[in-house]
Amino acid sequence: MSKYIIHRDIPGVGSFSPEEYRAAANKSNEVIAEMTAEHKNIQWVHSYATEDIMFCIYIVDNEALIYEHSQRSGFPANIVTKINTVVDPVTAEG
Repeated sequence: MSKYIIHRDIPGVGSFSPEEYRAAANKSNEVIAEMTAEHKNIQWVHSYATEDIMFCIYIVDNEALIYEHSQRSGFPANIVTKINTVVDPVTAEG
């Protein structure tokens, strides 16, 4: 499985209420559960909300599953990029 970052253009997403975030998360979880029941490997790791963009990290078997999740959930997947390497403070430790 590979890790991807998804750029979702969602106007005003950074100002959503807790209830709106909860509803969005529930919808995503529902679709992931359906896809998992269909033996499709897809896992949502977490997301970051900026003013008008949601950046989501997913682990999936292939990029096509991200687009399928997008279509089924109604959340856009404007740019999908495979993550090759994660660099963090621990990287400096060699």
